[in-house]
Amino acid sequence: MSKSDFWPIPGDRLVDIATPMPVIDEDRLAANIGRVQAYMDQHGRRFRPHIKTHKNASIARQQMHAGAVGINCQKLSEVEIFANAGFEDILLTYNVLGAAKLQRLKLLNARVPKLSVTVDNVTALSGLADTFEPARPLNVLVECDTGGGRCGVQTPEAAHALATIVAASPGLSFGGIMTYPGIGRATDVESFMAMTLRLLGQSNIACPVVSSGGTPDLFQAHLVPSATEHRAGTYVFNDRSTDRCGHCTSDDFALHVLATVVSRPTASRAILDAGSKALTSDLFGFEDHGTIVGFKGARIVSLSEEHAMVDLQHCPIEFAEVGEVVRIMPNHACVIANLFDRLVFHRDDIVTRIETVDARGAVW
Repeated sequence: MSKSDFWPIPGDRLVDIATPMPVIDEDRLAANIGRVQAYMDQHGRRFRPHIKTHKNASIARQQMHAGAVGINCQKLSEVEIFANAGFEDILLTYNVLGAAKLQRLKLLNARVPKLSVTVDNVTALSGLADTFEPARPLNVLVECDTGGGRCGVQTPEAAHALATIVAASPGLSFGGIMTYPGIGRATDVESFMAMTLRLLGQSNIACPVVSSGGTPDLFQAHLVPSATEHRAGTYVFNDRSTDRCGHCTSDDFALHVLATVVSRPTASRAILDAGSKALTSDLFGFEDHGTIVGFKGARIVSLSEEHAMVDLQHCPIEFAEVGEVVRIMPNHACVIANLFDRLVFHRDDIVTRIETVDARGAVW
């Protein structure tokens, strides 16, 4: 990789690389992966990391090597990319609709040894039933809304009804139930899942998998005893939102965004070269767009596409000068990888490797 394309090479110092740039601390990354896998192993829970956070096959392999049973993708195009990278156990947690996507899903099912999808409505389920055949059935989980307020059937009775249709469809195999719960809703999740399991048992419908998920309640996964596996994504990097949830501290942030001070137009304002195309505009309940390491009180108050406006009125120390590089802790790490072609890894601020964001833009 040449210097001419602005990307660093192993051995470069972080302070010398072009910005804005997402940088990943190797040791913190490994520690995050190991800590969560150890927790899941301790509680006898299978772990399935969600790759939407990093979209990178190399990191997914680290997670698998640590003990994960498979991976979780959110869109069909992500599944294609990770299937091409050799991953053999993939759960797609999204309704697949439309002839074009269904045909691509059928091709994937023919070559991925353990491919599963989720459904929460009869329309999506009918498309699957019309597409797949008994010779190579598709594994299907029913998605349940246990408090997250997104997709999912609304009652255990509705989950049972949909599962019954799946089980009776020749080209489909009922694989279980799945949920993305609201934060702090473990009791609701367990109540919903336990009732669904009772209804399925009364109909002699086996339920091999009960899949729950989310990083915010990651270390409360054991409070849903009916669950057989847990899915999470953000934990691998961590960010301000997971810190706020008590899941980690800033010392566990593996990903930062480097930015350069490009202007100091007034004594109380600085401009960075990392706008919404580098940090995202997600506030996640915060009043600013990220924390600048080492400059407490300096607030990224607004973003344009290529500029971050920093309010320095409450920063008690002298802020970085024009040309200096600062390190930003983002509100939401999951969006960062999809904004860049590559990720820069480092140890002790020295570049160790550069990895392609394999599934960048894979959003359909």
